[in-house]
Amino acid sequence: MLTRRQTLIGAATLPVLSAIGGLPDATKEALESSRLIYLTPLKSDGTESACKGEVWFSYDGDMGIHVVTQYGAWRANAIRKGMNSARIWVGEYGVWTSAGDSFRQGPELMISGVFETDPEIQRGVLNRMGGKYSDEWGVWGPRFKNGLADNSRVMMRYTIG
Repeated sequence: MLTRRQTLIGAATLPVLSAIGGLPDATKEALESSRLIYLTPLKSDGTESACKGEVWFSYDGDMGIHVVTQYGAWRANAIRKGMNSARIWVGEYGVWTSAGDSFRQGPELMISGVFETDPEIQRGVLNRMGGKYSDEWGVWGPRFKNGLADNSRVMMRYTIG
């Protein structure tokens, strides 16, 4: 018997799963061109957490999204607490607290997160982020790199679907 949570998650991922060859072209284009995603963890009952935020990300061109955050940030704590499922919206709508629900107009995806600890993958992600966020990378690049090295920051890999 399906639980309510399984039904909610299944319904939310149906558009992604039914797309031939993976993600719809418009969603891929949004992931490739947008500088922000809006992310919220999902509680065990499938409802959205009160924690939401716009975050920088790296899209691997397939079904993976990487995010770097402070060790104690709610995104990281959610994964530590077993809240691996999350929902994202792709696009740029400003700071979520002042954007109202406008970010919900962007492509919506269900994702599942884990910590990414492979140093080689981390280097590749940071290199992609450096190109994407080149204007700010002189400040944030060293913070991300050094933070991953001293464990004050973590990298999460979210898989779409």
